[in-house]
Amino acid sequence: MGANSIKQGAVKNCLSPFLVRLAVGCVLITPLAYAQTDGGAAIVSPPSTDPRSTEAIQPNNIQPGTPAAPDATADAAIVADPATLLPDPPPVPHKNATLVGGTLERLDRVRDKVTVRVFGGGRVDALFDPRTHVYRGQKEVTIADLRQGERVYLDTILDGTTVFAKTIRLNAAAAAGESQGILLNYKADELTIRDGLSPNAVRIRLAPSTKFVRDGRTVPASTLTTGSLISVNFDSTGNGHDVAREISILALPGTHYTFVGQVAHIDLRTGLLVLNSSIDHKTYEIYLDSRGTPDDNLQTGATVTVVANFENSKYVARSVTVNSEKK
Repeated sequence: MGANSIKQGAVKNCLSPFLVRLAVGCVLITPLAYAQTDGGAAIVSPPSTDPRSTEAIQPNNIQPGTPAAPDATADAAIVADPATLLPDPPPVPHKNATLVGGTLERLDRVRDKVTVRVFGGGRVDALFDPRTHVYRGQKEVTIADLRQGERVYLDTILDGTTVFAKTIRLNAAAAAGESQGILLNYKADELTIRDGLSPNAVRIRLAPSTKFVRDGRTVPASTLTTGSLISVNFDSTGNGHDVAREISILALPGTHYTFVGQVAHIDLRTGLLVLNSSIDHKTYEIYLDSRGTPDDNLQTGATVTVVANFENSKYVARSVTVNSEKK
């Protein structure tokens, strides 16, 4: 073997340990390394199994989040009954009620209105709402129990310009009614009045037992005159006729009346004064004399004394005295 061959072999033997150390270092630095062997073949180093490797953040290991299911109880908690969203109806006005008796002619549940054919003639339309109480005898029922053609009795009041039914009674034990108005005609056995709740005149028969009353005292029938303001309590005979049981004379034409009470409403444009009497606790409509100048203290809430005449079917004030101003 020549000297050159010996030198090459010595160099080769010296380099081999160095190459091995170099290969080991490459494996630790990169996940894939190649080392040259004597035969020239490529050796692939397997990936690192170190748990701190990048495997924990590979895209395949990222799972999409699942949206939280809606809370059904929360949705149920915000569902409201539509009826609870409606405002409460105002209280029923404190006014004297008029009893109307007759036959139920029509029930309009769209407009919340009943039409009653009044005993003795005429019709009355009355509104109802949840404030209206319906009774059959002593038992409280509902509007659904009303039937056309059935005899009914209504406690009615004027609510603004409309007639409102506070109470509707069905099959009452005593067939009775009450009407108030201006006497249009008077005969020995019948009278005709104009009731503010009925568009037509109401005829009521008289009987020997009919009682006439004025200021709480019994008076003769001759006291009645045309144009008087009267209140009639009557009984229905069931054959379409109403017989007066008692007739109260409230005001006679040309008579002076004195009222004391509180002003509930005043309209100087129309000259109307509404007074709540402190004596009989009734409400009266009194028209002011257009020729006079009203007191500056005459306003709603003031306590007054009014002297009035009953003429042309209404009270007309002759003098108004303010007793105390509005508090």
